[in-house]
Amino acid sequence: MKKTGFIFDLDGVIVDTAKYHYLAWRKLANELGFEFTQEQNELFKGVSRKRCLEILLEIGKIKASQEQFNRWLVEKNEDYLSLIEKMDESEILPDVQRVLKFLKKHNMPIALGSASKNARPILEKVNLMDYFDAIVDGTQVTKAKPDPEVFLLAAAQMGVNPKECVVFEDAVAGIVAANNAGMLSIGIGEEKVLSEAKFVFADFTEMDDNFLNRLLEQTP
Repeated sequence: MKKTGFIFDLDGVIVDTAKYHYLAWRKLANELGFEFTQEQNELFKGVSRKRCLEILLEIGKIKASQEQFNRWLVEKNEDYLSLIEKMDESEILPDVQRVLKFLKKHNMPIALGSASKNARPILEKVNLMDYFDAIVDGTQVTKAKPDPEVFLLAAAQMGVNPKECVVFEDAVAGIVAANNAGMLSIGIGEEKVLSEAKFVFADFTEMDDNFLNRLLEQTP
């Protein structure tokens, strides 16, 4: 089937803000008296901020009142925002702009489908906002991936049938969400991790124009 809508996740697909999230979560964990490792941070991929804090507190075996929980959520986000303040175009992952330009040249609608509540300021900082016809982020969704809500909303905002959409994702939960939405899932990362994706590329440098043309014309 000809694909007429393209949806991108943000973290790990367009930019790598995972390192900033990790530093902010680690700072909070240290303030609460325990260590938080890079390996444990893998549990946070594609997960909402609220669920991330729940996991963090489970790791640290810490019980929190609702007031503490809400305060720590705000504290973590403020630390994260201060870290991303200096982001610029150098943070865009390899060949992302080439693919976005290719799709724009062919007048394809492009959407962002991300759990991040900071998607808009990040896109502005790296000068990519103008490529996107629709932005669906954590401020608009109530269900986390693997629920397909974020991608179905993106398709609706683009005015495209979900079955005609392609999703670029780096997280297992995101791939499952795309599949649940009936969309064509393309994994960005390791094939052994993203085995449920229809196609997997280590990054966009592996995705040549021939492959993109095939997506526009007919699913390979």
